[in-house]
Amino acid sequence: MAIPKKKAQISVYLDPDVMKTLSAYAARRAQPMSLIVEAAVASFLSPDGEERREAATSKRLDRQDRRLARLERDIGITVETLALFIRFWLTTTPPLPEPAAKAARAQAGVRYDNFVAALGRRLAQGPRLQQEIPEDVLDPGARDEPEA
Repeated sequence: MAIPKKKAQISVYLDPDVMKTLSAYAARRAQPMSLIVEAAVASFLSPDGEERREAATSKRLDRQDRRLARLERDIGITVETLALFIRFWLTTTPPLPEPAAKAARAQAGVRYDNFVAALGRRLAQGPRLQQEIPEDVLDPGARDEPEA
């Protein structure tokens, strides 16, 4: 009497790229491809598989939301800094007389190149302005909460 096999064999057609990825993964893990495919199918068909995928997606979305909030904060700081500088510059810099204005225009290219070089050094060395400003200064949630 023949003893029945514990596992059933099936044939599957995989895209060449998927097969290449599966082979590479199996080689890295030193596991047979059939074991990896079996685990993947079991995970896919598992009743809690959808919940795990949803939790992983939620975790990624939360991370993206935090990054977007930081980016929004940094852009807000940048815009306000630029606006403050422009307002300060316009209120403190008197117009130049025409001979001085011509000399200033002649120096504009050199001064701009110096500015770009200084900006490059600041970005390379740090600290950056947004790192110097505390996180809670522009936190929109902190303004909406009642004070104790």
